[in-house]
Amino acid sequence: MKPTSLVILTTTAIFSMSWVIPALADVDYHIDINQPAHHLAQVSVSFPQTDSDKLTVNLPVWRTGRYQVLPVADGVRLFNATDSKGQSLPWKRTASGEWQIALTKPTSVKVTYQLHANELGDRLRHIDNSHAYLDASGVFMYSPAFRQQPVTIKMAVPEGWQSYSGMDKGPKSHSFSAPNYDVLVDSPIETGISEHVSFEADGRDYDVVFWGEGNYDTQKIVADLAKISGQASAIWDGYPFKRYLYMVHATSGARGATEHLNSTVIQIPRFNFREREDYLRFISTASHEFIHTWNVKAYRPQGLVPYDYQSENLTDLLWMAEGSTSYFQNQLLLRAEVITAKEFFDDLSKRIVLNQHNPGREVQSIAEASLGQWSSTWGDYALNHSVNIYSEGYLASMALDFSLLNDTQLEHSYRDVHKALYQEYKIPMGYNVADVQSILKQLSGKDYQSWWQEFVNQPFSLPFDELLAHAGLTTTYGKSAKTVVDAGMTLSGLHDDLILATVIKNGPAWKAGLTAGDEIVAINGLKVTADGLTKRLNDFIVGDTIKLSIFSDDRLKEVSLRLTEQPKGDLTIAPLDKATDAQKAFYKAWLGVDWPFDDKGEWISTAD
Repeated sequence: MKPTSLVILTTTAIFSMSWVIPALADVDYHIDINQPAHHLAQVSVSFPQTDSDKLTVNLPVWRTGRYQVLPVADGVRLFNATDSKGQSLPWKRTASGEWQIALTKPTSVKVTYQLHANELGDRLRHIDNSHAYLDASGVFMYSPAFRQQPVTIKMAVPEGWQSYSGMDKGPKSHSFSAPNYDVLVDSPIETGISEHVSFEADGRDYDVVFWGEGNYDTQKIVADLAKISGQASAIWDGYPFKRYLYMVHATSGARGATEHLNSTVIQIPRFNFREREDYLRFISTASHEFIHTWNVKAYRPQGLVPYDYQSENLTDLLWMAEGSTSYFQNQLLLRAEVITAKEFFDDLSKRIVLNQHNPGREVQSIAEASLGQWSSTWGDYALNHSVNIYSEGYLASMALDFSLLNDTQLEHSYRDVHKALYQEYKIPMGYNVADVQSILKQLSGKDYQSWWQEFVNQPFSLPFDELLAHAGLTTTYGKSAKTVVDAGMTLSGLHDDLILATVIKNGPAWKAGLTAGDEIVAINGLKVTADGLTKRLNDFIVGDTIKLSIFSDDRLKEVSLRLTEQPKGDLTIAPLDKATDAQKAFYKAWLGVDWPFDDKGEWISTAD
């Protein structure tokens, strides 16, 4: 295929004590997607003249929306630097994402390098024969001296491709412009063979771009995105954008999503759209990322302002940035009638169960989890000793919401906290704990420091039935609730093996001395299989002691394990037998919708 052309321009660099730079100087980027089948492109960056004795250029070591240092620079090869006459300049690598170019006289500098882009699941960069997804943090180098200068972007792409971004379009095809590198780095580009749909909601323009074939219903997705996009006024006064771009990737397995200034990318395996459970996962993710346009992109904690692209950005408020976004995501869907009240509470029920089966909630606070997010891990240790800023952040947000509703006699909710943060702490400002507590005091007239200590600064467990009773609700396993045996362990799920993935802290397997990585061979001397483990355990009753034959560190052992009990079935949220008018009013103030049950306590469906 014949490529068309694309170039990136960045204008005038800022003045600093070590730089003398002409006014209105441009930085020009050019990316040529010349070997898409091999995930390769050629990038050039032309910096304006400087009188410094060196020019430092960087590629970020992480990307916004993912709080983890990544091997971003490993995609760079054939780095080269030349002066205004095309003569080679000496350079050296000074850090993972840093190059220093030596200068002997005032000159402009052109940097070129080959880029390998095959990190689709990281939502960092990906190039193949059908498209390119380009997040600037993994594609375009910058010089700190020119970070605040305007940029324009052009690209050379194969013939027939179309290019989209949250940035303003440039004067030529496949070109864009942005006021500075920070906007560029937070405005990814989707270029390739795709399907495009536009719509309008509440006076704002929206684009939806679909890349990849799949079993998605374009018309339904666009209709639901339009409903979500019209719900922002439920929380905030005003918009941080005039135009917004949804990018949907139907993939061969990659999944996840990332928020940006006025766009988001959502990745779902290509055949995971049609079933209702799969679709709810997709549309709630879209709502989550849309909310991030305010919460994180328009206002965020001080530790993340401004972004430091070359190192970790620590804050003890990531639970508000991520967990509160998770808390609001399905509320917007409920208000928009994209989901039913039953679906909303089915999701909340699952969150409650996960929390109750997470021993880490007794060990780590959400403030500590926020600070430790950059080095967090998954697996057995995390389950038993950590909490998640998303899931436990959701529950802390819920507890704070209920407290504020009660303290203000339903006059204010947690939505008003985020409305105030958007009004008072827009970027380039950042907020801290004292700022949030000040807003809470302004709204309620009460000091929230003790609440903060109980629910944020130390581990917490919520009395869910006590909380839900305020809204006329309760949790239940049904009228015929039963219990089954529990061994306190889970399998890895790999192949048909019986290797333990997690051993629940202080559970039966834990007390028996089992640990993650052990392999079960037999129960009471009889061989057991992965498929048959649950059935075999159900042959026993609560309180029975069984003999497990296991391999631990390749050595055969036998241990005794005493079975305990766990509820059988799914936890559900149901109305109290006689919910009062006050409880129904609380429900409406909490979620912004009417009581969802009829006179017989059955759900009233309102979503499609």
